[in-house]
Amino acid sequence: MQNKSLAATGFLCLGVLVFSLQDVILKGLSDTYPVTQAMTVRSIVALPILLVLVGATARLRSIFSKRAGLLAIRAVISLGAYLFYYLSIAALPLADAVALFFVAPLIIAGLGILFLGERPHTATLIALIVGLLGVIITLQPGLAVFEWAAVLTLLAAALYSSAQVLARKLGDSEVAAVITFYQNLAFLTGAPALAALVSLGGLEDANHPSLAFLTRPWVWPTLQDTLLMAGCGVIASAGMTLLSQAYRLAPAGNVAVFEYTAIVWVPLWGLLFFDEVPKITTVLGAVLICGAGLFALRSAR
Repeated sequence: MQNKSLAATGFLCLGVLVFSLQDVILKGLSDTYPVTQAMTVRSIVALPILLVLVGATARLRSIFSKRAGLLAIRAVISLGAYLFYYLSIAALPLADAVALFFVAPLIIAGLGILFLGERPHTATLIALIVGLLGVIITLQPGLAVFEWAAVLTLLAAALYSSAQVLARKLGDSEVAAVITFYQNLAFLTGAPALAALVSLGGLEDANHPSLAFLTRPWVWPTLQDTLLMAGCGVIASAGMTLLSQAYRLAPAGNVAVFEYTAIVWVPLWGLLFFDEVPKITTVLGAVLICGAGLFALRSAR
C-alpha cells in the first residue's frame, strides 16, 4: 500500500506538470480559435496514442468493459470540467484561474470521505489546510476574481473532483489507459457536437473572452497553430493517463494535495510566455503549497 501511495504521488505530480503546458498553449490560442476546434484536434491526435497505451497495459478488447456506463458518465463529467476550465482561462489571468481551481483537492478529499468511505489522516487534513492557505495568499482575492469567469473555474473544480473520485472507484477493475480512452472519446464527440449547436443557435457574436472562445467559428489554422493543437493531444493523452493512474492507485484524499504543485509551474510559464513577473505573494504561496505536499509525503512514508 505504501509503494502504491508513493507511485500515485509521482504519477499525479508528473501529470500536473504535463497539463500545465497545455494550459499555456490553449490560453495562447484563445484569441484566434474556438475551444471546440482545439479540443477536437487534440482528441484526434490523442486517439491512436491511447489505443497503443490500452494495448500495452491491457488488451484492446478491454475497451468493451462491463462498466462502460460508469466510464462514459465519468468521461462526460470530465468533458464538462475541462471545457469550463478552458473557457475560464480565456478571461482570467492564468495564475488566478489555477489558484481558484485549487479548491479541487479539498472537494476530492471530501467526496472520497463521503462516497468511498476513506478515512483521512490527520497529516492529510493539515496539508490540505496549509495548501489552501497558500492558494489564498497566492491569489490575493480582489475585484479580479469576481469576474464571472471565475465561476466557471469553480464549476470545473467540482466536476473534476467528481471525475477523479469515480476514477478511484473504477480503479479496482479498469486500467488507467481505458479510463482515459473513454474520456478522450467524450472530447472527440462532444466538442464537434457543441460546435454544431453553437453554430445552429447563431451564437457567434459574443464579446466576453470566455464566450468568444466558445462561440467563435472554426477557421483554418496556420501550420504552427496546428502543431500546437496536435501537441495538446500528446500532452492530454499523457496527462489524463497519469492522473487517472494516480487516483486509481491511492485514496483520493491522500494524493489530492499534490494537485497544488501546479502553482509551482504557473509563475514560470507566466514569466516565459506571457511576461508575467511573479509577485512576492505568489512565491510565498508556492512555498506553503510545496511545504504542504512534502509534509503529506513524509507522513505517508
